[in-house]
Amino acid sequence: MQLFKFQEAASTQIAERYATYAIDPLLVDRTTSVPFLQTLVSITGSGKTLILADAISQIRDRMSVPPVVLWMSKGRIVVSQAYANLSAGKYADNLAGFTVKPLLQVAPSDLDDGATPLLLVVTVGKFAVEDDAGGDRKVFQAQLDLASESLWDLLRKRRTQSGLRRPLVVVYDEGHNLSDLQTRRLLELSPDAIISASATMALPERLESTINRLRNDRGWQTADFTTSVASTEVVEAALVKERIAIGGYVTPMETAVDALLADMADAQAAAATLAEPFRPKAIYVCSTNTVDGAPISEDLKRPYTERQARPILIWRHLVENAGIDPSKIVIYSQLKFTKNFPAPRTMRILSGGDKDYTSFLQGGFEHIIFNLGLQEGWDDPTCGFAYIDKEMASARQITQVIGRVLRQPGAEHYSDPVLNTAHFYIRSDEKGVFDDILEDVRQQLGSAHPDIELVIKKSASGRVMEKVEPNPPRTVPTVGIHSESAKKPIAEAVAKMLDFTSGGENTVGQGSRMLVLQEVGTGAEANYEWVEIEHSNRVTARAIFRRELQRLYSGALRRAGGPINLVDIEIPKFDALIELTSPAADHVREVARKVVEAYVAHSRIFQNDFDAPHSVGPVLVDPSDAQTFTKALHKRYSGLNGLELKFARALDRTQRVWARNPRGSGFYVPLLELGTASTYWPDFLVWVDRAVIAIDTKGDHLLLEAGASKLFDIDTLGEPAKVVLRLISEGETIATASGQLNHVSKVGYTVWSWKNGKLHGVHAADEREAVKLAVAFP
Repeated sequence: MQLFKFQEAASTQIAERYATYAIDPLLVDRTTSVPFLQTLVSITGSGKTLILADAISQIRDRMSVPPVVLWMSKGRIVVSQAYANLSAGKYADNLAGFTVKPLLQVAPSDLDDGATPLLLVVTVGKFAVEDDAGGDRKVFQAQLDLASESLWDLLRKRRTQSGLRRPLVVVYDEGHNLSDLQTRRLLELSPDAIISASATMALPERLESTINRLRNDRGWQTADFTTSVASTEVVEAALVKERIAIGGYVTPMETAVDALLADMADAQAAAATLAEPFRPKAIYVCSTNTVDGAPISEDLKRPYTERQARPILIWRHLVENAGIDPSKIVIYSQLKFTKNFPAPRTMRILSGGDKDYTSFLQGGFEHIIFNLGLQEGWDDPTCGFAYIDKEMASARQITQVIGRVLRQPGAEHYSDPVLNTAHFYIRSDEKGVFDDILEDVRQQLGSAHPDIELVIKKSASGRVMEKVEPNPPRTVPTVGIHSESAKKPIAEAVAKMLDFTSGGENTVGQGSRMLVLQEVGTGAEANYEWVEIEHSNRVTARAIFRRELQRLYSGALRRAGGPINLVDIEIPKFDALIELTSPAADHVREVARKVVEAYVAHSRIFQNDFDAPHSVGPVLVDPSDAQTFTKALHKRYSGLNGLELKFARALDRTQRVWARNPRGSGFYVPLLELGTASTYWPDFLVWVDRAVIAIDTKGDHLLLEAGASKLFDIDTLGEPAKVVLRLISEGETIATASGQLNHVSKVGYTVWSWKNGKLHGVHAADEREAVKLAVAFP
C-alpha cells in the first residue's frame, strides 16, 4: 500500500532516528544495549499500522543483519487481523522479503537464518506473566521435537549460523496498553528497539531507567522520544471525517434514537448515489444486564416484551417502531435470557467469542447494540452514527467510542457533508451533570483532534445539525493536470539513469557501520563481542526511486496522476540491488528529482470540459450559529469566521448567485509545485455570466509560488463556462517587475488576477469594493 506524505515522513523519521542511535548505542552491560525508544503519536484512523510497517521495512534496509521483529497487540482478534494484513494482506508489499509468522509457529531455523528478516505476531498474554509457568507455556518450555531450548530462550539468543546476534525490534501497535509487567518480560529479551503507537504519548514506569539513560547520556529531549503526526494532515488526506457532531438528549431513549435514524436515512440515501456506494452503519452503546428500579434477576423472569434491559428496549424500538429489518440488527454482548422466557427468534445475539466475532464481521449488520466490550480491532469506516446511553455517558467512555466512528469511508470526503460527519446522540437523565460531561468532552476532543470541526448541542430534541440543499443546483467544471508534454523529458531523464544490475563498487554504501554482537568461541568457552559491520541490506533501485518521488512530490504514488504514472518502472535496470548509502542510490535519487522537475515544468493545470462537472452539494448548518443570505445557493451557513462573514455579506449584495466552498469536499484546483501534490480549495464560488469566479481570501502564500501563473491561467479544452481564480489579500500590496511583493499599508484589500503574463493587483478600500473587483470578468 502506498503512503501519504505525512505517513512516509513519520516512518522515515523513526527509521532514521534508529539508524543514528544504532551506530553507537548505550550499553546496560557488556552484551546488552539500552533499547532505542520511540512512540508514534497519531490520531485514530491515521494509518498507524501502515506507518509502523513502513518504518520496520526502512529499519531493515539500514541494518547489517536481518532483524527479528516482535509485533504485539493486546487482543487475539487484533493479532489475527495484523497477521492477515502483514503476511498476505494490504500491508504485505510494505514488508517485502519478510517471513511473517505467529510466534508459536516459529522454528529454530527461522531464528538462525542470517539472510531473511523475520516478523512474529503475538498477543501480550502469551508471555506477560509473573513466572514462566503462566501464560502460554509453549513460549517458556522446550519443544523437544523442534529444539532443546524454549522459544523464549531462542528469542533471547536469536543467533545466526555464523554467530551474529540478530537485532530485535519490538512493535506494540496499542502502546497505551503497554504495562510494567509486559515491559519487564520484553526487556529480558534485550531488544534493540521498542516502538509503540498510540493516540497519546504513553510509556510505562518500567521504562523510566531507559528514558533517563537516553536523556542523561544522549541528551534526548521529550520530542526525541516521539514521532507525531499532525491531525490536520490526516483530515486533509480524507482518512478521517471532517466533523464531529454531538447532541445531548435529556429525553427518552426513543427521541435520541429517532434523531439518529433520521440522519442515518439521509446518509444512506446520499451513499447510494456514489460511484462506489456503501451502507452507513450505527452503533448503540449501553449497559447489558442492568435495569432501572429492579434487580436483573427479576427482569429475567419476564417475557421479553416486558423486559427493561437496555439492549432489548433499543432492539424493540428499532424493530417495532422504526421498522428496521431484524436481520440488520445484532446485539453483541452477553445478554441473558432464561429457558422459560427466551429471546425472540429474530433477535440475533453474539456473546463475544472469537467465532462470534467472525460471524459478526460476516453478518452485514447495520445496527450494532453493544457495551464497551466490543473487541478492539473493529474499526469499520462505514460506521458514522453512535447512540450512547446514560450509564455509558462519561467523558472518558464517550471519547473511547469516538474512535469507532471517526474513520472516513473510501478515504474520500464527499459532496454531501452528512457522509463526512461522525454523529453522536448522547442520552442522560440530569441536565446539569450532562452539561459538565459535554464540556469535558469538548476539551478532550479539542486537544486530541484540534483540526476536526466540533459541534455540540447540549439540549437537543431533534437533529444536531440541519442539512441545507443548494437551490438552485449549480455546477463547476472540474480542473485537473494535463501532463502529455511532460512524457518526453521524463523519458529522457529515466533513459540517462545508469544500470547497476551487475553490481560493482558504486552499489556499496559508505559510512553505514553498525555495532552487532558476534559469538566468539564455542560451547562453554563461547562469548560475545561487539563488532562493526559496514554494509546494510540491499534494496532495489525501484524502491529508492519510488520513495524519492514520494518525498519530492507528496501524493505522487497514492493519488491518481503524478509523475510515477509516466515512468515505466518495470524496466530491468530498476531491479538492481543497491545499498541505501551507496553512490548508486544517490544517482537514482537524482534521477527521481529530475523526473519530478520535468513533470512540474511541462505539465499544466487545465479545465476538463469532457468529464462530469463538480456539482455543489448540500451543507450542514448549526442552527445556533446560522447566518441567513438571499443570493447564496444555500440560504444559511454556519461556522463563518469574521473575515469570511464580511465577504459573504458583500457577495450577497452583488445580487450574483454564490456559494461557500467547503474545504475537503468542495471544488478544488490541483497545485503544480515541487515538494507537494496538494490541492487548493477557494473560499467562495460566484457564477457570473459564462464564468465561475473562485475567490479566496487567505491565499496570499500562493502569490509567491513559482507555479502561480499556472494557477491563475487555467487552460480550457472546450468552450463552456470558464473557471477564473481571484485571490484577495489584506492590506495594500504592490507586485514589482521582478515578481517581489511590497506591502504598502494594512488598509483595505488587494485583489489579484493574471494579466498579460504578469501578476496584477488592484487595491480596494473595503470588502464591498474588493468583491466588486473580483467578480468583474474578464
